[in-house]
Amino acid sequence: MFYHPAQGHGLRHNPFKAIVAPRPIAWVSTRASAGDNLAPYSFFNAITDAPPQVMFAGGMKDSITNAQESGVFAVNVVEAAMFEVMSATSAPLPRGTDEFTHAGVPKAECHSINCPRVGSAPATLECQVLQIIPLKGGDYMVIGEVTGVHLRDDCVVAGRFDITRFHPMARLGYMDYARIETLITLPRPGE
Repeated sequence: MFYHPAQGHGLRHNPFKAIVAPRPIAWVSTRASAGDNLAPYSFFNAITDAPPQVMFAGGMKDSITNAQESGVFAVNVVEAAMFEVMSATSAPLPRGTDEFTHAGVPKAECHSINCPRVGSAPATLECQVLQIIPLKGGDYMVIGEVTGVHLRDDCVVAGRFDITRFHPMARLGYMDYARIETLITLPRPGE
């Protein structure tokens, strides 16, 4: 099968999201004049590490509106234990509704930015907005520089951030997700 995305695929569901998988989930927390917000984004990734920068993309909803207004956002790592709670924060709630309260998510304050974070997250990246770029089709990409990092103490083992301690969740296509359970270490040639 071959198709041109602009002409459609003829399938029941769009296969693009299933092809580019697994994708990390950004559980984005923000604060602005309308209040605190927490929402998951499956179009997310780290884009460089010197200085560390990340991006997430989606429609002009509360998270992007708040990041635009405040100039900051936080990305919280989603662990398997918080999977269903994370999903609850994606509910279409009225602007100004605090998803932390709605879904019963523990809230803590960030250190380097004025923003809430998921208090129990295995890791949180505190970010200063660098750019918000309009994308073809109506979505926006938010690029941020990481200004602070929280690592939950039980996730740091022998000097490493150990994902086997919390099993991160990843987004696949359709309504599918993956729980990362197996870690495979493969040194690069010459190392």
